[in-house]
Amino acid sequence: MKLVIGNKNYSSWSLRPWLLLRANNIPFEEERIPLYQLDTKPRILGYSAAGKVPILVDGDVTIWDSLAIAEYLAERFPDRELWPNDAKRRARARSVTAEMHSGFTAMRSAMSMNCRGSFPGKGATPEAMADVARVIAIWEDCRANFAEGGEFLFGKFSIADAFYAPVATRFMTYGVPLSKVAQRYVDSIHALPAMREWVAASRAEAEVIEAYEIYR
Repeated sequence: MKLVIGNKNYSSWSLRPWLLLRANNIPFEEERIPLYQLDTKPRILGYSAAGKVPILVDGDVTIWDSLAIAEYLAERFPDRELWPNDAKRRARARSVTAEMHSGFTAMRSAMSMNCRGSFPGKGATPEAMADVARVIAIWEDCRANFAEGGEFLFGKFSIADAFYAPVATRFMTYGVPLSKVAQRYVDSIHALPAMREWVAASRAEAEVIEAYEIYR
């Protein structure tokens, strides 16, 4: 399989399937296409007419959109248990993942992912902080009701955690005040060897995208 991604420092959408694959020891080839370059669009269009990353190529199957990729991987590798086995937990995991996938636009806009940045207090608009409060509430609920036996939202690392990992990086970058439960979860995400690998690679990138550096 090949996963086509954007810049590791900025592309939250790319982090999700990359982390899901790496944390679950699923072999894949990575192709990084730096964003906002002259050749970015034609290179991406060579894989998908949607023109966006991430893209997963598995033989003659091409999947785009991070959630579609995650669902494909869950079907392709059922032994990895990328969703919780229990139906009730799986339903909740899918719900909070879908909410992350389609929502929190104020937080995304005001606090874009920037793994190597440090902008404490920036982007804390009322709308963004309302999104932050909702994220923390989700984490606290999942940790209280579904997470026995593990450090992640549903115990074992799952698709839900892969989708909230970019938020965990944002909370560190922007110095967002967190509850003890939320801070422990952020720490657990960043303790993953795969996450440490991603962050180290993001800091080694040379590209600077001004649109994502408004607080620099």
